[in-house]
Amino acid sequence: MSIQLDNIGMRFGTGSSAVWAVKDASLTIEKNQFVSIVGTSGCGKSTLLSIVGGLVLPTEGTASVDGVPIAKPGLDRGMVFQNYSLFPWLTAQQNIEFVLKETGTSRAAERSDRAREMLTAVGLADFADKYPSELSGGMRQRVAIARSLSYRPSILLMDEPFGALDALTRGLMQELLVKIWEQSDLTVLFITHDIAEAVFLSDRVLVMTNRPGKIKADIAIDLPRPRTEDLIRSPEFGALELHVLDQIKAESRAAEHLTLPVDSAPAAFA
Repeated sequence: MSIQLDNIGMRFGTGSSAVWAVKDASLTIEKNQFVSIVGTSGCGKSTLLSIVGGLVLPTEGTASVDGVPIAKPGLDRGMVFQNYSLFPWLTAQQNIEFVLKETGTSRAAERSDRAREMLTAVGLADFADKYPSELSGGMRQRVAIARSLSYRPSILLMDEPFGALDALTRGLMQELLVKIWEQSDLTVLFITHDIAEAVFLSDRVLVMTNRPGKIKADIAIDLPRPRTEDLIRSPEFGALELHVLDQIKAESRAAEHLTLPVDSAPAAFA
């Protein structure tokens, strides 16, 4: 499925206290693309993801999936967040089965088989009967991904899913996600602060402006797949990472200039 955002604006609050998180933001993500969004803190990345997920409705503009306006969450879109949101009183298997029951899989045997299938896909077949407290952070996030994929969405929306993981686990999770994506028909929209992560995972990296956020740059990541750890050390990877970083730095410098008090600013900026 494809994603289309046209002139999206999102305002929070009313009157003089109103704040525009996003303004005039437009983007198109084609079916099966892996697209990451990066930008300075508070630029509206997560707001755009929430709009695509149907968690909030935009103040202005239109958001659609395959040309159908987004009005609410749907089974065509799976979501994964930084916090795992697993039920601590349910095992890994039961966490997945619970979601399957809520999304309309009525037969217990089918729910059990699907949960086992998804746990196998993320390498946790031997941990089906473990509770979240018995799993590492990386394992819990794998359960969360398996749960989101269990009802077979066409779009996967991910908001900093690996942000709380250590560097080694994060790298393993990135490789797992790419493998799952390459073996499926998923369209992925991925939010991250990690530029190397965005370049490693993506077909395109979108850079947002400062708040109110909109798309400043659309950078094609023309690196071969499958991608391996060796690619990160290549000059081509480094050049793309630097290009994305330069775009974000420009926004960061602009934000500092806007917030710098005039009476304390250097003469060049006063």
